[in-house]
Amino acid sequence: MELVDDPAAPETDVLIEQAVDVLRGARIAVLTGAGMSTDSGIPDYRGEGAPKRNPMTFDQFRSSESFRKRYWAGSHVGWRMFDASAPNRGHRVLAELEAAGVVSGIVTQNVDGLHARAGTRRLVDLHGSVDRVRCLQCGQMFARVDIAHRMEEENPGLERPEFVQLNPDGDAEVADFDSFRIPACTVCGGVLKPDVVFFGEFVPVEKFAEARAMVNASDALLIAGSSLVVNSGIRLLEQARRRRLPIVIINRGLTKGDRRAVVKIDAGTTETLEAIATALRGS
Repeated sequence: MELVDDPAAPETDVLIEQAVDVLRGARIAVLTGAGMSTDSGIPDYRGEGAPKRNPMTFDQFRSSESFRKRYWAGSHVGWRMFDASAPNRGHRVLAELEAAGVVSGIVTQNVDGLHARAGTRRLVDLHGSVDRVRCLQCGQMFARVDIAHRMEEENPGLERPEFVQLNPDGDAEVADFDSFRIPACTVCGGVLKPDVVFFGEFVPVEKFAEARAMVNASDALLIAGSSLVVNSGIRLLEQARRRRLPIVIINRGLTKGDRRAVVKIDAGTTETLEAIATALRGS
């Protein structure tokens, strides 16, 4: 794929060629972040122009019914928008490279479920997925769509998309939530929470171990659309660096891992992944 109409294209093309040379013949572990899904209409936390946010913490959610009302009201609207989003060409390219044996698996910091919907089979969703809901008391898991139906029945007129702002974690800003009826666990009556890692929570130990094993079993690490500000991502980069694996980063703007990358490409993920995949397939 030729990149055109971009004054930086010659430099970008050279960097893509360098990345292909590094990745050619390797089994590649991939780490993706919010920049992976911007072409699916899901905004980035930290990209240029991203609004400042004060996301809800786990302690707030757990300790206050008012916080839970605010969260669930916004989360429902945000999830409906997520559910309407579709994988973009970047998601599909990675799934195709996995099917061809080039990509060994994908670790994602995203909670939108788009990699799975694109066909990726070996996937570690480090921060969970918005399409699952868990009871904090008994651990029972529910499909998000079932909880959504209950919320719509108990809160008629909830959805007014023109008055909400979608956030990258599936939450949304909703002004009127005081009268919102919070769903409860049908097994024990406990508090329900989307199966995602909130601020103030840790990535489950077993899930991070799976991600680390995926990196350890690979020959290279490709990072796409992540600024590596979140600790889980930088820990995996360090894992690869200690094993002396070549690291390629694709991200618009600076990342915390740029100095440790063999190649850093400052460009959009979709078009860059397409260019790299085309070259690798022709190798």
